[in-house]
Amino acid sequence: MRVAIVGGTGAFGRALAKRLHEIGKDEVRVGSRDAERAQATAEELGVTGGRNADMVAGADLVVLAVKSDATLATANELADAIGKTPLLCVAEEVSRIVRGPVASGLQSFAAANLVEGDPGDALVCGGDDRAKELSLELAGRVAERAIDAGPLENSRALEGMTAVILNVNKRYKAHAGIRLTGLP
Repeated sequence: MRVAIVGGTGAFGRALAKRLHEIGKDEVRVGSRDAERAQATAEELGVTGGRNADMVAGADLVVLAVKSDATLATANELADAIGKTPLLCVAEEVSRIVRGPVASGLQSFAAANLVEGDPGDALVCGGDDRAKELSLELAGRVAERAIDAGPLENSRALEGMTAVILNVNKRYKAHAGIRLTGLP
């Protein structure tokens, strides 16, 4: 799968790109607003890098890995470049901005846990079968388990969990994630 990671030079995007490259099943592209920064990160990780709009062109799945306060602005900026390509992000609201199908997931991952190879379970929500399928496939590569968490509207609950996890990690100086019990 060709995976474009928008925000691929940030902590989470870099960790995801590194882990996917180590696994070796996907063509990984890291994007940034700053092409030079993306290329430097890409060289360091052994992947392709460039300006966000260039990296999403021809991708099978776009991962929006920017900081939460930049998510909507970045989606607006790249909506035309993303086109109808499936998108994996952390915010349901992005589905009102882009034309392509959106799945939501990876909210419970800490970048450090991705690098260490132990991020916990990946919960993925979505209403479009193809976007959810690609997102679950990608999440399954980097997580202990990729779990279908229902329709895209369930992303609101996952987004709320993100704030809880961030506060717990800050308070306890940890890198906690989520694991669901009782599943096969």
